[in-house]
Amino acid sequence: MCLVLFAFQPDSSTPLVVAANRDEFYARPAESAHLWPQSPHLLAGKDLSAGGTWLGMSARRRFATVTNFAEDAPGEEAPLSRGALVEGFLNSDQTAHDFAHQIHGNRYRGYNLLLWDGDQLVYTSNRGTTQDLAPGTYGLANAELGATWPKVNSGIAALDDILLNQPLPGALLSILNNERQPADEELPNRGRPLELERRVAPVFIRGDEYGTRASTAVIVREGGFVFAEQAFAAGGALGELHSFDVRFKG
Repeated sequence: MCLVLFAFQPDSSTPLVVAANRDEFYARPAESAHLWPQSPHLLAGKDLSAGGTWLGMSARRRFATVTNFAEDAPGEEAPLSRGALVEGFLNSDQTAHDFAHQIHGNRYRGYNLLLWDGDQLVYTSNRGTTQDLAPGTYGLANAELGATWPKVNSGIAALDDILLNQPLPGALLSILNNERQPADEELPNRGRPLELERRVAPVFIRGDEYGTRASTAVIVREGGFVFAEQAFAAGGALGELHSFDVRFKG
């Protein structure tokens, strides 16, 4: 149950600030964030199971991330990987608006997709709407944008506090480490077992088979961006921290 907290401030010195947790089964193979040899402008982790990536940034002034939409799996698998949407946008020249509107959503299982082309920030989902977003602070989990899950609400408040000063990667990563367990009455009612909702409710999920695999901070600033990814292993064991400072090209 991933979480993406983001602030869109196009007229500021930091037009896009992102703090995101990737929650996944530890057994699913993946590579940590790196510059892709075949696309050296692209910085992202890589899903070695289905291909593509869950979050990435390009030196061509582009950002994208995807979250799954929480729903029962359909009887028949959709043919295409949702992670390919992120990779496809980062390697394209289309505006975020145009890219979002040309996706054939029925070819994928449920997703939320966030796209930034250096100017516009666009949210699109094949289970909801497509929106050109106004400046503001947002939170996105595994439901439609605007869903008031506890981790979304607390995350937005924490990000707003950080934005009172110049945001730094360490501060963004720290808000992604919150293991507070919300009260049962705060949990979303999706017709799923209460114990499952409890396990996936914290911002940071610590588990033996499934949990937070990576926390990522992205800060876009004049001339480039900083990108930090903290990896985690089963049980929340601390892994490697990868940090990058990239200049925009062109």
